[in-house]
Amino acid sequence: MSASRQEQNKPANTPVEAPNLEWLEGEVPRAEGFDDTYFSKAGGLEETRHVFLAGNRLPERFSARERFTIAEFGFGTGLNFLTTLLAIEKLERPPKLTFVSFELHPMNTDQLARALGAFPELGELTSKLLSAWGPEPGWNRLEVAGAELLLGIGDARKLIDQLKLNAVEGKGEALMIAPVDAWYLDGFSPAKNPQLWDADLLKAAAKLTGSDGTLATYTSAGWVRRNLQAAGFVIEKVSGFAGKREMVIGQKS
Repeated sequence: MSASRQEQNKPANTPVEAPNLEWLEGEVPRAEGFDDTYFSKAGGLEETRHVFLAGNRLPERFSARERFTIAEFGFGTGLNFLTTLLAIEKLERPPKLTFVSFELHPMNTDQLARALGAFPELGELTSKLLSAWGPEPGWNRLEVAGAELLLGIGDARKLIDQLKLNAVEGKGEALMIAPVDAWYLDGFSPAKNPQLWDADLLKAAAKLTGSDGTLATYTSAGWVRRNLQAAGFVIEKVSGFAGKREMVIGQKS
């Protein structure tokens, strides 16, 4: 296991603040600062598979691809990342995955281990993530189970401006990524964390998205849908997870 870090654009001497957590029944972490849980009490692994994998037509779209780029607002417990890795591992010819994620308050190692301990199916992948863990402010480049994890610690609205597409920008100090094939929009509730659903942030996300790029999110809030449409996505409401009536999927127009 190796872990390397992208040192550019790192704020000097800025401490990383772990979240204050309350642990609910079933070892479900709740962020006190946002009064919201990190995953569904009805089952985090199943929620990720329903909302983010199925919502982006994964793992079907991995087929015949040498590389695939996923981006996410809200790394949280890393559950979405590890569930995606598990799906890729089951493929005969898996693509090389780049996973770009943003997190304002990353969990510390003990918190991460406790949260992911609820998912024994992810045990080996969890161990590999924990071995590489230790994020610093700014962009961190980690290697986990053959995948590249680009983890931005800080305000996503600022960090996203440091990302440039390989096909557009070829030099400078920007962090170069391939066009995003799928977005996991997984911030805390829009009512409690509106910053991660901001219209300008979603427009910046759209600019980084490939021509056939998709998105999925558990929320169907009207103002979020309007922001996604204004950013350049065609969206559709579909059935949500565990009794939640609706969620949203979309594709770049």
